[in-house]
Amino acid sequence: MTSSTSVSDIQNLIEAYAKGPAELRQSVAGLTAEQVRTAASPGKWSPLEVVCHIADFELVYADRMKRVVAEDQPTLFGGDPDQFAARLSYLQRDLEEELAMIDAVRRHVTRYLKTLDAAAFSRVGVHSDDGPLTLATLLKRIAGHIPHHAEFIRQKRTALGAGSV
Repeated sequence: MTSSTSVSDIQNLIEAYAKGPAELRQSVAGLTAEQVRTAASPGKWSPLEVVCHIADFELVYADRMKRVVAEDQPTLFGGDPDQFAARLSYLQRDLEEELAMIDAVRRHVTRYLKTLDAAAFSRVGVHSDDGPLTLATLLKRIAGHIPHHAEFIRQKRTALGAGSV
């Protein structure tokens, strides 16, 4: 752990990480199939595209965190979210399947994070763009990913006239 990351901070991050899927489900609740696939404005992602982005990067972060725990200073490769969106058929994917995958990955990762001792959160991987990152930093980033994007989905709901949740 870094000097500014305490055991209680890590426990809070794990808890926030575990709660993410429920917040994401709530943000898309009640949207019609058309609303899920409609961008609020040109050049912006639809709610489905946002969920697909989250799903894809859940897998990326799960791999990164596991490798930081299992390997000595592994290389962690960056990924361009726009390339993922352009090439991975986001608008043809199924919302419920994406949500279920996010939930399953988070439950799986949460289970093993809870087994780690405090020292494990100081382990480091070397990101191809960002340099050295601790497990605690990776966890903090991914724990904040859903809340960050759920807010965008709530804004899209309003723009689409779908009401708030």
